[in-house]
Amino acid sequence: MLSSLAIALSCLLLVSPNASAAPNLVPAAGQSIPLIRRAQPERTVADWEVWAKNEREVLTAKYGGDMEKRSTGTNLLTNQNADSSYFGTVAIGTPPVAFNVILDTGSSDLWVAGQGCTTGCSKVQLFDDLSSSTFHNLSEPFEIQYGSSAATGTLGQDIVQMAGFSVPNQVFGAVTQVTSGLLNSPVSGLLGLAWQSIATSKAVPFWQTLASSGAWTDPVMAFQLTRFVNGSSVNDAEPGGSFTMGFVNSSLYTGSIDYQSIPTTPSYWILPMTSLTVQGSSVTIPSGSSSYSAIDTGTTLVGGPSSAIQNIFAQIPGSQAGTGNWQGYWTYPCSTAVNVAISFGGPSWSISPADFQLTKISSSQCVGAFFELNTSGSAPSWIVGDTFLKNVYSVFRYNPAAVGFAALSNTALAMNGVNAAPPSATIGSVSASATAGTGGGSNGASHRWGVPWAPLVGGIFVAIGAAWM
Repeated sequence: MLSSLAIALSCLLLVSPNASAAPNLVPAAGQSIPLIRRAQPERTVADWEVWAKNEREVLTAKYGGDMEKRSTGTNLLTNQNADSSYFGTVAIGTPPVAFNVILDTGSSDLWVAGQGCTTGCSKVQLFDDLSSSTFHNLSEPFEIQYGSSAATGTLGQDIVQMAGFSVPNQVFGAVTQVTSGLLNSPVSGLLGLAWQSIATSKAVPFWQTLASSGAWTDPVMAFQLTRFVNGSSVNDAEPGGSFTMGFVNSSLYTGSIDYQSIPTTPSYWILPMTSLTVQGSSVTIPSGSSSYSAIDTGTTLVGGPSSAIQNIFAQIPGSQAGTGNWQGYWTYPCSTAVNVAISFGGPSWSISPADFQLTKISSSQCVGAFFELNTSGSAPSWIVGDTFLKNVYSVFRYNPAAVGFAALSNTALAMNGVNAAPPSATIGSVSASATAGTGGGSNGASHRWGVPWAPLVGGIFVAIGAAWM
């Protein structure tokens, strides 16, 4: 018995005048079949990005390659005390606890105030080793000096996180004594971003572990720093810009990045200063190794050889050498807008007159942000700090070792003096990790730059490698 479906189909064939046998799918000899190309929907840039990523991953898997697990991260900064220093956030331990730390390309150790800190660490977050299940006490002494200031304690190992990156066995100092004024609340310590060769702990720095292991998409870290020094009603903490790892933020600079190679075995981030102009006139500066300059985010001002600093102020009518606590500094008429530009072998980079002016000491006299510095040992002759770095987008490249500068974009410039809340401390999720190299302790103290620093001057906090004068 036929099913109802078969009966219905039979009836349809009988009554339909257009019904015919199934078509012949084999074309006659010499017959052509037109091919019709379907219109593709227009792809956006985002669509192409997704396609390209998938294509690369599929082919890599197909032909037995290994996918690189690399990443990028951003740490928002806080501008402290009107451009005196800039700090970001790291997280230490299990469970992770956030700590505010000065980001310092002029040193190489990570240290924070420990739970047992008795001097110079009031009102700051303290690291409690007993509360971290992953902490390992190395039982080795740690001491680092910043001129006349110092931090002492012991070395330990623990998980350290920042901007989505993690190093599980990072060596750091848990300090128990800090010279008064070295830590300024809410800052608990310092993250050194220079090379291992100058680390007091002998440990591989956090950034260098990530860069050398390929955890970063690109082997670079970069800074954009804000300016509030010329603002009115400036708070102790303001938005400070950003620190990125593994990439450069193209929205924060314009044009190309001019990279200059480090001329020595990496230690500090050193570049030779090749020219310096004041009010458009060239100033005589030392050459050769005497022109070496440490590019230092942990220093507020610019220090250089006495002869060069004197030549700078010789171009400014009415300048006078400072005395007393201002010895080594120079005063000049506040009515003078001082325009300084520096080159490190590439373009000449201008410094805003607002950054050249450190402070007013009378209704008519101001103090300049360039001061006389006499270093010793292997320390470079110039220390180029935030007075300069606020005026450029700065990039520190691991391989090949170089420092790059670019002009700030309008987006970056708009952040200067912005009326907004500073970023809060964050821990962030871990997107990449790397294993730190082993590092031994040091029984000796590291003496940064080899120069004595003056005490607090006129109530102005000036960071010199995280030491405030």
